[in-house]
Amino acid sequence: MKNAQARTTYLKDYLPPNFLIETTELDFDLYEDCATVVAKLLFVRNELTGEEAKQSASDTLVLNGQDQVLEELILEGKKLEPGDYLLDDETLTIPALASLLGRAADRFTLQIRTRLEPQNNTALEGLYKSRKMFCTQCEAEGFRRITYYLDRPDVMSRFTTTIRADAEKYPVLLSNGNMIASGKEEGDANRHWVSWEDPFKKPSYLFALVAGDLVSLDDTFITASGREIALRIFVEEKDLDKCDHAMRSLKNSMRWDEEKFGREYDLDIFMIVAVDDFNMGAMENKGLNIFNTSCVLANPHTTTDFAFQRVEAVVAHEYFHNWSGNRVTCRDWFQLSLKEGFTVFRDSEFSADMGSRTVKRVEDVNLLKTVQFAEDAGPMAHSVRPDSYMEISNFYTVTIYEKGSEVVRMISLLLGPEKFRAGTDLYFERHDGQAVTTEDFVKAMEDASGIDLTQFRRWYTQAGTPVLSIESRYDADKRQWVLSVQQSCPDTPGQSNKLPFTIPLRMGLLRSDGSEIPLRLAGETDKENKLDRVLEVTERSQEFVFTDVDEAPVPSLLRGFSAPVRLNYDYAPEDLLFLMVNDSDGFNRWNAAQLLAIDSLDKLQAARSAGDALQTPALLEKAFAKVLDSVISNPEQDKAMIAHLLTLPTESFLIEQATLADVEAIHETREFMANEIARIHHDKFATIYKDNDANWEFKVDAKSVARRALKNLALSYLVRSDDEDWIQRCYWQFEGASNMTDQMAALRCLVNSAHPVARELAEKALTEFYDAWQHEALVVDQWLIVQATCSLPGTLGKVKSLLEHPDFEIRNPNKVRSLIGVFGAQNHINFHQRDGAGYEFLADQALVLDKLNPQIASRLLTPLTRWKKYDSERQALMQVQLRRIKADPGLSKEVFEVVEKSVV
Repeated sequence: MKNAQARTTYLKDYLPPNFLIETTELDFDLYEDCATVVAKLLFVRNELTGEEAKQSASDTLVLNGQDQVLEELILEGKKLEPGDYLLDDETLTIPALASLLGRAADRFTLQIRTRLEPQNNTALEGLYKSRKMFCTQCEAEGFRRITYYLDRPDVMSRFTTTIRADAEKYPVLLSNGNMIASGKEEGDANRHWVSWEDPFKKPSYLFALVAGDLVSLDDTFITASGREIALRIFVEEKDLDKCDHAMRSLKNSMRWDEEKFGREYDLDIFMIVAVDDFNMGAMENKGLNIFNTSCVLANPHTTTDFAFQRVEAVVAHEYFHNWSGNRVTCRDWFQLSLKEGFTVFRDSEFSADMGSRTVKRVEDVNLLKTVQFAEDAGPMAHSVRPDSYMEISNFYTVTIYEKGSEVVRMISLLLGPEKFRAGTDLYFERHDGQAVTTEDFVKAMEDASGIDLTQFRRWYTQAGTPVLSIESRYDADKRQWVLSVQQSCPDTPGQSNKLPFTIPLRMGLLRSDGSEIPLRLAGETDKENKLDRVLEVTERSQEFVFTDVDEAPVPSLLRGFSAPVRLNYDYAPEDLLFLMVNDSDGFNRWNAAQLLAIDSLDKLQAARSAGDALQTPALLEKAFAKVLDSVISNPEQDKAMIAHLLTLPTESFLIEQATLADVEAIHETREFMANEIARIHHDKFATIYKDNDANWEFKVDAKSVARRALKNLALSYLVRSDDEDWIQRCYWQFEGASNMTDQMAALRCLVNSAHPVARELAEKALTEFYDAWQHEALVVDQWLIVQATCSLPGTLGKVKSLLEHPDFEIRNPNKVRSLIGVFGAQNHINFHQRDGAGYEFLADQALVLDKLNPQIASRLLTPLTRWKKYDSERQALMQVQLRRIKADPGLSKEVFEVVEKSVV
């Protein structure tokens, strides 16, 4: 049983390594049926003091390694015999170094020769084949599948890599750093070799290798100091026309990082390689980033606006890691958010500067509230800096990334822009070339700003989503408005009785005419008229008294979503409409619209439960009318923001907001509301569609993307109205679209409409779409997604049939995510059908995948871990499948951890 080896690793047990590796020389010989790796490692004893020094005095060397054949070990020129070392499935142990060396084991070389089978590596960790290309993925613990090594992030070494391969099949041989030599293989004219040297120390998880028949888009970048950097994006020849956007994004990222954070690139070359089979989005390997094709390839004909924006964000994220992750890295994997949370914050700020800051914030918070809050409420809940894990790959989560980013954002808010920049400068200067902790990051912020963050550190150690319960009262005689705030945080696995957080509560107060009231707290002598300020909530219960408040205000609370918390405040629906129209904070305008829609949907669900006829709430109808009228009369508004205001909360969002989710009620009432809005405002949506449907030149700038977003939202409502003319027009848009955004939007509308004309056109369009794009793998992924997310009955059967489609490959993570993953995570009405067939289907696929790719299998199971959200009948059915998975005798550690924590 694989899961018999599952064990928990604890932060409290961290010890520094006995030995460090000063230099790493790697030699790869790549063939079709195997790869031979020779690693020459220069070890030095780690110089420690105190108790750590006692542990370091050990003469035993323990190296990590798995899924490889050890062929030879040579210690200081002497070949070791099997009796000199111990070998098991996960480690290579040399127990008597001093005896073998005949001296103290303070400095020595060890040469290791191993043999791998990359073509059979379906886990896609370590060295593997993706189609006709060799590539690597070493984060978090993939390097141990290449050779035996101290595979931990606090061991940083200088790498030199030589790659040997068939010159015709693999003309391009890449690794980290700068190329230092190349040539033909002696004795075999068909083979060649290339050597690369990385001058910067790095941990093994940042190692990268690529060998393939590739072409490149080349450019240069001149740094602020005047250095010329070669930029190369390597792809298969068929994809060369899809690299321009990624290159622009890279150059924009490099300039932005210099201007905003003072970070200049350090090598002579920066390379990106696009890979079809990849577990993650991309990987920041030093100087040689490896990308999932979905995160680097973009072309108007094959790529939606959303995917264009994703490419820009991911390219930026991986580039920013050069400093926040590579030059300064993690001491151990418990510190993962040190690099990921900080870098998500950086890429989010970059994207906000490239487009609409408000829209970017809305999109980020929508993800946080829908996915991360759900994670905080589930069995896999963990803090931003976890205390323990069984399998580290299970902790590449929205908590580590997105919530970690929110923690950094709160620090920036509390310190202010100047002190925050001083803090990041100090952090990079103080820890360049080191493997450090989240504590080191916070300490740099404290030292640079002079602000005590002692209590704030609880955001790193306490799991769960804090709750702010707020009440207010107005005293007209005293002209005072009092804000009463209580904070709490629910229990999470292994944690209860949470201590109070430091919560930055950004807010404003609005008069009845929409103007804002200056914010002055009782006792303050500062005469500055602040219309927007940040309150620090640090106690379980706190009051803030505002003076000189000339009328009972409507509060705008948690502006910009200043903290990742649940906010409870008893807004009247009329106040939400008022904020939606008048608030100067764009995020809170959107949030008010969402809260108003949720209130209306709650009333519809109550009417449904009582057996009453459903009626569209008048206030929501009025809200939509105001927004529609405003954009028709003033077309220069931010159309992306208007599109968000006119979009109802998703079913995923509504399920997360519910204490106990009634899947059918949520789906039926949301569908009713959307259909009624479409019917009532048909003519206004038609006007908006026509106003934004001119034949403009395709661009991916913020204004053009916003125009397409609003146009296609209008189309979705018009198709809902069951107007056959608009259903036909939707098909015409599909047929005549000049870009994938418009074509996919039309296809989605047709596929999700139950109207008989739409059903006929949907089948026709799906066939035509596949016939036109079957040779574009990423477009086929979109074709799978649109079918897997269809909310009409019978979708589960359709998904099952698509498993047999010749273009579905279960070994390819993109295909798995596009069909199985989105069905379980996004198609709630079909996945949660009452007979439990959706749960059984997901469990079946997870068990198949676990034998091939445990990382992807464990991530597929997330919908089943949310079982507490649903009624007792569904809970029981989910538990049946979780127990069935747990009973599998060959379960991986990745999947075992998920089901072990989810089963009751």
